[in-house]
Amino acid sequence: MIDNAYLAKVSSVLFVCMGNICRSPTAEAVFKQQVKLHGLSLRVDSAGTIAYHKGNPPDSRSVAAGTKRGLDFSGMKARQVREDDFEQFDLILAADNDNVHDLRERCPAQYRYKIHLILDFTPGDVAEVPDPYYGGERGFEQVIDLLETSLAALATQLVSARVS
Repeated sequence: MIDNAYLAKVSSVLFVCMGNICRSPTAEAVFKQQVKLHGLSLRVDSAGTIAYHKGNPPDSRSVAAGTKRGLDFSGMKARQVREDDFEQFDLILAADNDNVHDLRERCPAQYRYKIHLILDFTPGDVAEVPDPYYGGERGFEQVIDLLETSLAALATQLVSARVS
């Protein structure tokens, strides 16, 4: 759990998955929606641990599933995590433990406290956002379900921390 004193100071959030075409851009879109709903002002972005899809838009299946729920993916292009991201973002939220490991390997020691799992904000049996890339349409819906629950909770915690 991240303490309220730290959450009160958060002004930027970076979402990370492996390729930055499915989970992390969907998290970015979900959280931008939550930020707006909660009246927050935050910088929100996404990136991947690898550069394989650099410059590509989000996966069309992610966009299709998200658009049905009112998510906006406009202007998103895949990019790899940059060294300055570790300094520039207050929270770096990874889709799974492999992403956390890859980020911690690259991250300067003084910024490692910023790295957490996206699903850390809700209790439950699921700790990682599953990669829907090789699965069917239902996998993309499940990803959004998980992200909406966790990121609504994060937005609520951010609002609460600011009024505490």
